[in-house]
Amino acid sequence: MSIAGGMPEAVSRAVSVDATALQVFVKSSNQWAARPFADGEVAAYRAAARKARLHDHTLAHASYLINLASPDPALWEKSVTAFTVELDRCEQLGIPWLVVHPGSHVGTGAAEGIKRIAAALDRALVEGGGREAGVLLEITAGQGSTLGASFAELGEMLRLTKRKQRVGICLDTCHALAAGYEFRTADAYAQMMSELDREIGLARLRGFHLNDSKTDRGSRRDRHEHIGKGCVGLAAFRLILTDPRLREVPMVLETDKADDLAEDRMNLSALRSVL
Repeated sequence: MSIAGGMPEAVSRAVSVDATALQVFVKSSNQWAARPFADGEVAAYRAAARKARLHDHTLAHASYLINLASPDPALWEKSVTAFTVELDRCEQLGIPWLVVHPGSHVGTGAAEGIKRIAAALDRALVEGGGREAGVLLEITAGQGSTLGASFAELGEMLRLTKRKQRVGICLDTCHALAAGYEFRTADAYAQMMSELDREIGLARLRGFHLNDSKTDRGSRRDRHEHIGKGCVGLAAFRLILTDPRLREVPMVLETDKADDLAEDRMNLSALRSVL
């Protein structure tokens, strides 16, 4: 949900579509700088989220400018600093998880990029001291030199970080399909989840982005589509939504919508129709 008008407005928008989970940005997603919270904004957000019973089922999404795998020392430092600020803002707001795209190695190779991601996570999490907010690494579609398009790569990032208890993953259904994972039948879904458990551990799956996909399996293209109108299909969403292991995992939509949020209502209705 948009945070236009202040953080509490995102909660109001979520309530207006009968949402039971929420994702927000904690600052402008396309700027490095973060405006200070207005007087009373943090307290008002916390109160609204708790009243709406969204406080435990909210994710924040990190800025798209951040590249924790960057081989450029200046950009890596800038990314880590910005990421740490966003974690601090999550802590202030009481948001438990900050979702981030792992980053791009920009031609330097996956192994080196993964090492830089782990180092960035350690820096950001250590500098936060006793902060409770944690990080969710999001599976990617695998475009170009982006990292995190496989459970093996995500698992390696987790293995290398020293703050494992505060790092998990977020599974985006559009990205997973584009990256080559098959989960549209019961057998395929079971195999995918078994691989995830083996490489990462199901307990570390702490968030979902429920998006259909304009492109089919293995396309390596990140193109979100409305629920049931793309290549993922309702059968796959039914398998996810009826998996008892995932009952308490926050699941959010990242689909296009107009200001009246009609598309959110449509997509939520489509998801609930499979239950």
